[in-house]
Amino acid sequence: MEKALSVKDLHVSYYGKEVVRNISFSFDTGKLIGVIGPNGAGKSTLMKAMLGLIPKDKGTVIINGRPLKEVRKQIAYVPQRNNLDWDFPINVLDTVLLGTYPKLGFFHRPKKEHKQWAMECLQRVGMEAYSKKQIGELSGGQQQRVFLARALAQKADMFFLDEPFVGIDIGSEETIVRILKEIRDQGKTILVVHHDLSKAREYFQELILLNQELIEFGKVEDVLQPEQIAKAYQGQLSFLKELAVKP
Repeated sequence: MEKALSVKDLHVSYYGKEVVRNISFSFDTGKLIGVIGPNGAGKSTLMKAMLGLIPKDKGTVIINGRPLKEVRKQIAYVPQRNNLDWDFPINVLDTVLLGTYPKLGFFHRPKKEHKQWAMECLQRVGMEAYSKKQIGELSGGQQQRVFLARALAQKADMFFLDEPFVGIDIGSEETIVRILKEIRDQGKTILVVHHDLSKAREYFQELILLNQELIEFGKVEDVLQPEQIAKAYQGQLSFLKELAVKP
């Protein structure tokens, strides 16, 4: 069976210093995958390199059996909120409409049906009442819901989210997790950079545990073993016993 996502021997450097090295893993279709590890582990760097947003030293990324350049339109990406310009003069509906552009093409404007689809995506994340609001007027959780709606509007097969739960309210977090599980159940594959180990079991089926090098990947219960967490976090955690697999 063809893997949804395969990464082999990925290496990435910044200013001559290798920050991600020797990363290889693969996952089947229809999985909700968390990328976890300590601060500075290279989680966001890994995701950006996989998407071709930053150069890699070497390595291959295969998505649905094809190289990245052939499947870009099938991939939706939600970047970290602090990397976005919230003063940009665009409203919520137009932000979500941007998700339809990859398949429309640069020289075609959205039609009535595209705007209706964008509103449906806003309704799904509970943000339809804010459609005319400027994006910068929203709270952090509301902004993140809108960017998830933009990703949904793209009708992608694979979703990449970089730290989507940072700085948002618990209601928005629960909404986002619910929707991610729904689209997983529809056969989509989702990769999420995440920092809160205490919720890893609840949110994800599979995990990538990283600290510049790959520590482990696979099912949550196989990755969240105390010895592997200790290796990744190198004594930074005081709650390893709570993460131990229960008998």
